[in-house]
Amino acid sequence: QVQLVESGGGLVEAGGSLRLSCAASGGIVSRYVVAWFREEPWKEREFVASIKWSGGDTYYSDFAKGRFTISRDNAKNTVSLQMNSLKPEDTAVYYCAARGATGTTIKVARNDYISWGQGTQVTVSS
Repeated sequence: QVQLVESGGGLVEAGGSLRLSCAASGGIVSRYVVAWFREEPWKEREFVASIKWSGGDTYYSDFAKGRFTISRDNAKNTVSLQMNSLKPEDTAVYYCAARGATGTTIKVARNDYISWGQGTQVTVSS
């Protein structure tokens, strides 16, 4: 089972940018779909974006389209989330997650993912 470690969170002003990274190890990463989720206090953890490691197919939630970009670096076994035009409502703990790349159905539910990182805090000030 793959292990995931996030980095890159921090404090940024509204309109600014941050780049999160997720380092994967301990598994054959090409067999996985890697996703980013986020969780605000007292709210459900919600899907942000995902990428299929083999082939690079991506999928975004509506709020992420046009502002966030998910990508992978095969040489470094990392998945990044570039976040631009950040808003205060983007403030959350961001988690990296992975699941086996079986089937073609896009999966956005928390329970579909088997490996999780520890999370990284993103705070956007107004």
